[in-house]
Amino acid sequence: MVAKKSTGATRKTAEAATSGLPKAASATAAPVAPGELPVRPGEDPWTPDEVAEARSELTGEVLRLRAELEASEQAISGLMRDSGDGAGDDQADTGTKNITRESELALAANATLMLEQTERALERLEAGTYGFCENCGKPIGKARMQAFPRATLCVDCKQKQERRH
Repeated sequence: MVAKKSTGATRKTAEAATSGLPKAASATAAPVAPGELPVRPGEDPWTPDEVAEARSELTGEVLRLRAELEASEQAISGLMRDSGDGAGDDQADTGTKNITRESELALAANATLMLEQTERALERLEAGTYGFCENCGKPIGKARMQAFPRATLCVDCKQKQERRH
C-alpha cells in the first residue's frame, strides 16, 4: 500500500489511502442508515438522532468557516490595499502591518483547511464511509467521531502519522 520513491520518502498514493475503505454508496442510492455506520467493538450503533446531530454540527461548522473566510478575505484585501501606502510610516509601523497581514493570511489558510476537512466529512457521511479510517479501513470509533467529527484516521493510524512528522 505504500509507494516507494527513489528519495527514500514514503508517500501513499490517493488510491492506496482509500483502499481499505468500503465502496461508497452510489449517487442514486439512498443515504446510509445510521445503524450501518461503523462502530468499534463495545460501542452502541449510531442512532438517527446522533447522525442528525453530527450532520447538523458539520453543516454549522461549514457555515461558520465560510463566514470566517469571507471576513478574512475582506480584511486581507484591506491590508493589501493599505500595504502600498507606506509614506510616512516608520519601520515599526511597516513591521506591524506586515505581521498583521501575515497573521491574517495564516488564519485564512487554517480556516480553508478546516473547511475542506469539514466538507469532506459531510461527503463521507452521505456516502456511507464516515467513521472508517482512511488508512486501515477499520472503524474510527463512534466516540472519537462525536468528539472530532472531521476525523479521518483511527487513533492508532493518527499516532503513527504524527510520529512520522
